[in-house]
Parts: sequence; structure tokens; C-alpha cells
Amino acid sequence: MRIDAYMQVNQLYQASKPKSASKSKTAASANDSLEISSIAKDYQVAKKAAAEVPDVREDKVKDIMERMKAGTYNVSIDDVAENLAERLLG
Repeated sequence: MRIDAYMQVNQLYQASKPKSASKSKTAASANDSLEISSIAKDYQVAKKAAAEVPDVREDKVKDIMERMKAGTYNVSIDDVAENLAERLLG
């Protein structure tokens, strides 16, 4: 066995070992910061406003229910077809 080859291999292994990280004063004193963009702030406001609005518009539902009970709520099939086509086709 050649000793010089062993020494070279050993030096390679010693070089690849991780060295302990020394803490520098500049890294320890640096502070992280976070800045939220104006678009993100607007999105947060819009999301909060949308969360506060109920999913069902009770006033519309109540009005339609009363008109249905009274027999005065009539919807033409043409209006239904037109609205359906508009929603599906864009």
C-alpha cells in the first residue's frame, strides 16, 4: 500500500468536511423586513369586504317568494333562455 496515495485521499476527505460556521457581527445584527405591495393590500381589503357580504341576498329572495305566493311572479321562457345562453356563452 502506498502511503502517499493514502495521504492524498485523506486530505480530500478532510477538505470536504463541513467547517463550523462562524457568526459574524454583521449577520447577527441584520434584520429581516417584509413589505406588502399596494396590490396585495387592495386584495386584502376586497377579500374582507366580500367575506362580510352574505351569500344570499335575503331582500331579493323575500320579494320573489312574496310575488310567487301572490301569483304575480311570471318569468318568460325567452328571458330564461337568453340569460342562460349569455352566462354559458359569455
